[in-house]
Amino acid sequence: MRRDHRPYWMKRAYRRLQEIYARRRLLPHFESVGEGFTFIKPWHVEVFGDPVSLGRHAVVIAAPDKRVRLSVWSDRRRGGITIGDWCMLCPGSWIGSAESITIGDNCMIATDAYITDCDWHGLYDRISPGRSAAVSIGDNVWIGARAIVCKGVVIGKNAVVGAGAVVVENVPDNAVVGGNPARVVKRLDGSRRFVKRKQWFADPESLAMEIDALDRLMLADNTFWHWLRHTLSPGKGH
Repeated sequence: MRRDHRPYWMKRAYRRLQEIYARRRLLPHFESVGEGFTFIKPWHVEVFGDPVSLGRHAVVIAAPDKRVRLSVWSDRRRGGITIGDWCMLCPGSWIGSAESITIGDNCMIATDAYITDCDWHGLYDRISPGRSAAVSIGDNVWIGARAIVCKGVVIGKNAVVGAGAVVVENVPDNAVVGGNPARVVKRLDGSRRFVKRKQWFADPESLAMEIDALDRLMLADNTFWHWLRHTLSPGKGH
């Protein structure tokens, strides 16, 4: 699709449908969810086990072929996922806990990233869950696309985990890591000001009004019949 062909009222109704679905069908599976959440295609978000907690102003984006999965399973009645405020989870991200996974504020989890605190199978006993160790991810961390964060890892604040990296050791504050196994490839200047996701949500009401005004502008020329014609017969001319 080259552009959004929906009329403004249809897109607004679709956003409202997503919110209703999230509140009625998805939120009950969480231990808690903070105010100001946004779920995009919430019917492709899976929450299994408990407790799973999501902070304020979370943005969770799923897709039909890239579900977001938050799962807790433990044979020792432990396990849990806690995600801080102003975080974003992108399509295909998967977080699985048997011990404890804690993610700080302002974090971004990119497409197909995988975070786990457990082996899920023993080396010799393949029916046991294997070893587990808590994972802690600090504030303002960016986990890149298809990165893997393994059990027992502590990732410091402001760190960046490069795309495809496999993290098996602790990551210092303000470090950029990459590779398999991940190694420090760059140091960020911790004295510089970081613009965080928190700033984006500093005034939620004004932000919502700005987004709505942009939708009105971008979709102003779209009509129901235009959308229907494009849906039935997509083409460059529509």
